[in-house]
Amino acid sequence: MDKIIIKDLLLRGIIGINPDEREKKQDIRLNIVLYHDIRRAAETDDINDAANYKVISKRVIEFVEDSTFFLVERLVSEIARLIMTEFPIERVRVRVEKPGALRFAQSVGIEIDRRRKDFGL
Repeated sequence: MDKIIIKDLLLRGIIGINPDEREKKQDIRLNIVLYHDIRRAAETDDINDAANYKVISKRVIEFVEDSTFFLVERLVSEIARLIMTEFPIERVRVRVEKPGALRFAQSVGIEIDRRRKDFGL
C-alpha cells in the first residue's frame, strides 16, 4: 500500500493531567502516515481521486486545537478514529508527541497503527 506522509505537524492544545497542563495550551507534534492506493490519482491527475492531505491535515489541526484530553493515549486514538471515519483511508499510523514533557528528553510520544476494521468500518 502506498504512503502519504505528514511529518512534524506542530500544533498547540490542551493535553495532560496536571493542573497547569489543563490551563494553557502546549506544543503537540504529530506525524501521520496515510496508507492509500494512489494509482487512480496518478493516472487521472485529479485531486478528486486522491487522498487530499491538505483537507485531512486541516481537519486534524481543528480537532487537536479544540480537544482537551487528559491522556496522549486518548488523543492519538481519537485522531486515528477521525481520519478513518471521515476519509477513505485504508490504514493510518499516528504518532503524537509532547515536546519537553520529560526532563532530559526531547519529547515523549505514542504511535499507533490502525485499520478500518479496528473502528468497525
